[in-house]
Amino acid sequence: MGNLSIPLSVQKLQTALQAKAKESPGFRFYALYDKVYREDILQFAYACCKANDGAAGVDGQEFEDIEACGRDRWLGELAQELREKRYQPQAVRRVFIPKRGGQGRRPLGIPPIRDRTTQMAAVLVLGPIFEADLQPEQHAYRPERNALTAVKQVHSLLNTGHTQIIDADLAAYFDTIPHFELLKSVARRTRNRDEKRGIPQGSPLSPLLSNIYMRRFVLGWKQLGYAERYKAHIVNYADDLVICCKGNAEEALHAMRQVMDRLRLTVNEEKTHLCHVPEQYFDFLGYTFGRCYSTQTGRAYLGTRPSKKSIQRQIESIRETTDRKRCGLAAEVVVKELNDGLRGWANYFKLGPVSKAFRAIDTYATQRLRRWLCGKHKVSGSGCKRYPDEYLYEKLGLARLPQLTHNLPWAKA
Repeated sequence: MGNLSIPLSVQKLQTALQAKAKESPGFRFYALYDKVYREDILQFAYACCKANDGAAGVDGQEFEDIEACGRDRWLGELAQELREKRYQPQAVRRVFIPKRGGQGRRPLGIPPIRDRTTQMAAVLVLGPIFEADLQPEQHAYRPERNALTAVKQVHSLLNTGHTQIIDADLAAYFDTIPHFELLKSVARRTRNRDEKRGIPQGSPLSPLLSNIYMRRFVLGWKQLGYAERYKAHIVNYADDLVICCKGNAEEALHAMRQVMDRLRLTVNEEKTHLCHVPEQYFDFLGYTFGRCYSTQTGRAYLGTRPSKKSIQRQIESIRETTDRKRCGLAAEVVVKELNDGLRGWANYFKLGPVSKAFRAIDTYATQRLRRWLCGKHKVSGSGCKRYPDEYLYEKLGLARLPQLTHNLPWAKA
């Protein structure tokens, strides 16, 4: 929902639905469809989609087109189609975007705005119900949980002896979720019909549906006794997961393959491996986990730090922002883009010994900005005299990452 305030009427509905779901784990909701086309629900769903912006779908319709013709009229027509059960979703426009790390591309589905709005309305109604069922091991797309809570949970498990790690990777998780099996999970709480495979990444419904299906693995792992037998705890964020074990990790990995096979999901064997901490390291959600050393005492401890890939991606982002091809832009524009990226990166990578990474990125940002200024103003040389650090920081307002660590008590030097 971003920074949008949820309307009181929508809050009341969601609170009531979640309370009923928590009170009655086996209760099946039947009268939900009419909630999807409620005026307040559709209006807020549209506002959420607009706040996320995004490209047009196959129909080419943009938010500006809807606003020009009248948003209320457009929403009214959509509500009527839903009420009269004439609504039919359109095809999803598929595009391919680079994968993290630059290795290959992954598909992204872009529904038209009308379908995004309808799906978001369904999320507003169904989300609170299924939130009551999700497991504590699941951290993605949930209130009060995020990638950092997953990182902290892994760190806690490592420091309580769960140092045999299954670093798991699923092949095309979003694309291969079987609809029949997924909708059996949805049918536990409400009616539905469909019989296909996969959920398009990029649609408002895909995060909720991916969590619902991943719940089957997390719950099955515990109900089949693997969590207790191998002292093996799952930490999951969307399609990323690790299993932290005290027991035999090789047997736990074999058990994981069996459960995934029963769920008709494919383990990517090339990217799935065992890791024994502290002798080895592993990456999860942008962090590297393993042995760290205190710069003050030299003492070894199990901790986290930004991964090399995460640092490299940020450096690449800085390089692109300060490319010579962008010398026609105003310095204020480029500095704002740099600051947005730097602060966003620092806001996420704030756990563990981050100061070294912050200094490296800070140094690179100043060098690149200085080089960009020289190109823009046709200044020869390094530009250190013309554009000293004081000019970059005080005049242009470039963010200083090392200073941010002073306000982070958990960011160790």
